[in-house]
Amino acid sequence: MDSVPRLTSVFTLLFSGLWHLGLTATNYNCDDPLASLLSPMAFSSSSDLTGTHSPAQLNRRVGTGGWSPADSNAQQWLQMDLGNRVEITAVATQGRYGSSDWVTSYSLMFSDTGRNWKQYKQEDSIWTFAGNMNADSVMHHKLLHSVRARFVRFVPLEWNPSGKIGMRVEVYGCSYKSDVADFDGRSSLLYRFNQKLMSTLKDVISLKFKSMQGDGVLFHGEGQRGDHITLELQKGRLALHLNLDDSKPRLSSSPPSATLGSLLDDQHWHSVLIERVGKQVNFSVDKHTQHFRTKGEADALDIDYELSFGGIPVPGKPGTFLKKNFHGCIENLYYNGINIIDLAKRRKHQIYTVGNVTFSCSEPQIVPITFVNSRSSYLLLPGTPQIDGLSVSFQFRTWNKDGLLLSTELSEGSGTLLLSLEGGSVRLVIQKMTERTAEILTGSSLNDGLWHSVSINARRDRITLSLDNDAASPAQDTTRVQIYSGNSYYFGGCPDNLTDSQCLNPIKAFQGCMRLIFIDNQPKDLISVQQGSLGNFSDLHIDLCSIKDRCLPNYCEHGGSCSQSWTTFYCNCSNTGYTGATCHNSLYEQSCEVYRHQGNTAGFFYIDSDGSGPLGPLQVYCNITEDKIWTSVQHNNTELTHVRGADPEKPYTMALDYGGSMEQLEAMIDSSEHCEQEVAYHCRRSRLLNTPDGTPFTWWIGRSNERHPYWGGAPPGVQQCECGLDESCLDIQHFCNCDADKDEWTNDTGFLSFKDHLPVTQIVITDTNRSNSEAAWRIGPLRCYGDRHFWNAVSFYTEASYLHFPTFHAEFSADISFFFKTTALSGVFLENLGIKDFIRLEISWGTSSRQKGFLGCIRSLHLNGQKLDLEERAKVTSGVRPGCPGHCSTYGSICHNGGKCVEKYSGYFCDCTSSPYEGPFCKKEVSAVFEAGTSVMYMFQEPYPVTKNISLSSSAIYADVAPSKENIAFGFVTAQVPSLLLYINSSSQDYLAVLLCKNGSLQVRYQLSKEETHIFNIDAENFANRRMHHLNVNREGRELTIQVDRQLRLSYNFSPEVEFRAIRSLILGKVREHVGLDSVVAKANTLGFVGCLSSVQYNQVAPLKAALRHTTIAPVTVHGTLTESSCGSMMDVDVNAVTTVHSSSDPFGKTDEREPLTNAVRSDSAVIGGVIAVVIFIIFSIIGIMTRFLYQHKQSHRTNQMKEKEYPENLDSSFRNDIDLQNTVSECKREYFI
Repeated sequence: MDSVPRLTSVFTLLFSGLWHLGLTATNYNCDDPLASLLSPMAFSSSSDLTGTHSPAQLNRRVGTGGWSPADSNAQQWLQMDLGNRVEITAVATQGRYGSSDWVTSYSLMFSDTGRNWKQYKQEDSIWTFAGNMNADSVMHHKLLHSVRARFVRFVPLEWNPSGKIGMRVEVYGCSYKSDVADFDGRSSLLYRFNQKLMSTLKDVISLKFKSMQGDGVLFHGEGQRGDHITLELQKGRLALHLNLDDSKPRLSSSPPSATLGSLLDDQHWHSVLIERVGKQVNFSVDKHTQHFRTKGEADALDIDYELSFGGIPVPGKPGTFLKKNFHGCIENLYYNGINIIDLAKRRKHQIYTVGNVTFSCSEPQIVPITFVNSRSSYLLLPGTPQIDGLSVSFQFRTWNKDGLLLSTELSEGSGTLLLSLEGGSVRLVIQKMTERTAEILTGSSLNDGLWHSVSINARRDRITLSLDNDAASPAQDTTRVQIYSGNSYYFGGCPDNLTDSQCLNPIKAFQGCMRLIFIDNQPKDLISVQQGSLGNFSDLHIDLCSIKDRCLPNYCEHGGSCSQSWTTFYCNCSNTGYTGATCHNSLYEQSCEVYRHQGNTAGFFYIDSDGSGPLGPLQVYCNITEDKIWTSVQHNNTELTHVRGADPEKPYTMALDYGGSMEQLEAMIDSSEHCEQEVAYHCRRSRLLNTPDGTPFTWWIGRSNERHPYWGGAPPGVQQCECGLDESCLDIQHFCNCDADKDEWTNDTGFLSFKDHLPVTQIVITDTNRSNSEAAWRIGPLRCYGDRHFWNAVSFYTEASYLHFPTFHAEFSADISFFFKTTALSGVFLENLGIKDFIRLEISWGTSSRQKGFLGCIRSLHLNGQKLDLEERAKVTSGVRPGCPGHCSTYGSICHNGGKCVEKYSGYFCDCTSSPYEGPFCKKEVSAVFEAGTSVMYMFQEPYPVTKNISLSSSAIYADVAPSKENIAFGFVTAQVPSLLLYINSSSQDYLAVLLCKNGSLQVRYQLSKEETHIFNIDAENFANRRMHHLNVNREGRELTIQVDRQLRLSYNFSPEVEFRAIRSLILGKVREHVGLDSVVAKANTLGFVGCLSSVQYNQVAPLKAALRHTTIAPVTVHGTLTESSCGSMMDVDVNAVTTVHSSSDPFGKTDEREPLTNAVRSDSAVIGGVIAVVIFIIFSIIGIMTRFLYQHKQSHRTNQMKEKEYPENLDSSFRNDIDLQNTVSECKREYFI
């Protein structure tokens, strides 16, 4: 079925192409000279050196030998009348014969009437043509796109500095034939079908139009069942309404299907092409095309009776129209190959004319002017002074919110009249000296680029300001004041040499267009102004309106809204997820890997896989762990779902929605190293894949909308489950547990990991409709890790080496980003060469280094959001190697609290072995709750290796070696006093103790001999206040410092006679060996420590972390109850109560799916099993009570202590890997990001 629309589409486009070829057949060999046979009267100019018309055909030598103006300045032009509209394809120029007068650059203008000129543009800019280098050579230019016009004007821009302007010209082209219809705003043409209903699967409609107004219907057709097609002008833009769905609303209430174009009421020709094949539509206006797809089930457009052109007549009401009619001309109107205007001209019966439609384009001689400069543009027109009253009217259009429209000094001392545009509203002020005698403010958003009319009338001390005098205009505002007409009217701005009384301009000059200027009810001839016989002006373009819509095309990307002034445009990027001048730069990173290297931990983030590319950001969960950075995307059905009653005729289906588009998910998957989804199918008499050779009863749909009959744990193309590959299924004759079709519950669970098939978008189940048949399924979130592009790097080893990629094209915005590191002072990173433009990015010290290549590393190169595979290209390029060592030189500082950065080929990781913290950046505290009597003892009595991959002799701490320095750090929360927090003893009974005294003060005690005890008290506050406190005791040689809560509390220097001895053990909490404790320590040791200790560190040893993480292999012994918890959660609660805080780093964490049916799909057998379990529990309880009673007299009180773990002589290699202290990777130069 899919092949039919495609075939139709190809046929339609072929038909359209052939038809357009027929229309433009005259373009073939359309290069005849058109000016050579013109009479001298066909030439005109702004001025002439001879005072008369000088023929200026190419190669003319008689007479003056061409045209030269009276004065050579920027206001001069040469014009020719070609007699009729022709197709112009090329132009040529020479200088004036036998002189030093020639033009070196010029522009072209065209017109159908000799008024309202249009400048020739290429690449959306006014085009400048290169002229001559001498008087005789011919400079020929082929136009990029042909122009149809009657009048051609050459406008010199630059000329020979040693001569004057001089030109001989030629225009090349051919005749142009067209069928034109003129609609006066009250007329239309009806094309009536030969049958009642016209049903079409494809349509091609084309036309050209020029409009007098910004609104009006060009054509319309509708069916009684709701189908309709309408093309209409709305505020200077073309709106296409297309409905193929009978249930959709009618035209009056439905928004347009597409809108294109802007400023289409400029009285110039605009082309329209509509191509439809089924629901697929191409809508083109001039050079801009919009592709869209209509909604609904139908592919045919059903139109009843007729199509109307120029308006929508109301049936049974002659001369009445449903909407505003089109006022202007339509040319070459074709509907599915039928020339509508030709039929109308020949009065064929299919055409019915409503109102007055003529077949030649009547065009009013309207002369617009353009105010170009916001500082110096103005137009001076004379008035009739001392008339009692005033009358001024004109039309304007602009994009600027502010600007002076009119200023005039009134007669008889009645003040100054000022009309201005302020904030998009029109303000009229009449001012005498410093007083405002009258003020009127009306209108809003008048800087919309549309024509607006303004009229000021004053009669008999009453002044009226009217704006857009139609039904939609605001109510007229009036006030009473006596004024008299002035002598001089300044439009748009003021000359610099006038006083404020003559011309007042409190704001900037007007930038925009004006036309139809009337003063004292008399129209003003602006051509006379251009010729210097009326008024005066500065920085004006007369006889053309050069307004430009800078929001078409819309350069604001990613849904940013465009607004503009006369000279530039602005993008509002709010709520787009992007920033920058054109909303080009994403606010979000491209992967969880990037967030990790910014120091972020687990949480929800938005990722933008293609950066500045077209795909929007996607919300994901980044689970940043020590080994892998997992990216999880959840879908809309995460719970275990029960299914019954499904069979092949009525299958159960469930579609999964991930909250993003498939393109976003594919981009995330493709850029990841590994992706997976866990799938679980729990079954009782419900077959899964029907192995070994049957048709699957259950399958899932992947990214390409293809069904996949394999299950988790099996590779693509193998119709099996994980147990089939492991040969561990319940029935070896089947490759899935569920395919055994047992009466008992079982399941098939595994991971799908073939990236090209992920994510799972739908599951289909068809075998739960038999007796006692039921199933339950669960599909986990999409989970990926690794960023294939973030670590994609190459190293350049010679200055002559380079990587070559295709040129990337940047229109209005572009972005280039990469990381680099180098030791060289100069070198070229990147060079992008176009036809005329280029981009070069280099590092230089003083002078340009274009000839010098780059030495160093480049990583993660992105061009306009596209990721370039540097490593793949480097594999086949000499002088360049994949990869770049030394990532720790860039990211080493991200490892905190003594964690060490360890290099990997693609990235690095933080080794937290020597740190009392853990986590991906060694920032997560390791803390535990101590009860009364809890003790943690760490022994130093054996040689103890604490580094990875280093010999035992170089990495051991010996008992007979006294530490030259000590660094003790930990945090604590408690409410108990006195308390013993930490106790360190030596073999000679010397000790170091940290305790809380009865008054809550902190005390550090050093006993360095029997006779010498050093006691340091910190009593800044009561530290047993259920608040988190951090203690740091640091000794460097004989200099001791103590910090509490990161503030220095004490400094002390031990005497030279003091001797520090080797450490034997470190104890947290209660000291169980009481021998040698002095009375103060012994009193604090009564209960030991009750509270929470966090991140305990002694030099390079983390005893609390070892007790919680490495109890089987570390030299640590735990007595009593030690419960891992967060000290932060213990604050302001009863720290004497043992509480455990459980946290999950992944909100999409796995649950135990092996026994989900106890709650989700409980059966009657489960109830029976529960009763039996209760009976057994009661029996065992009775036996336990009797046993306790019989043997109670034999029991003695036992402490709740854990078995002491002996430190093995030969350490396990895994522990050596876990407690590395050093990073042996050499540091390289720092990496920088561009």
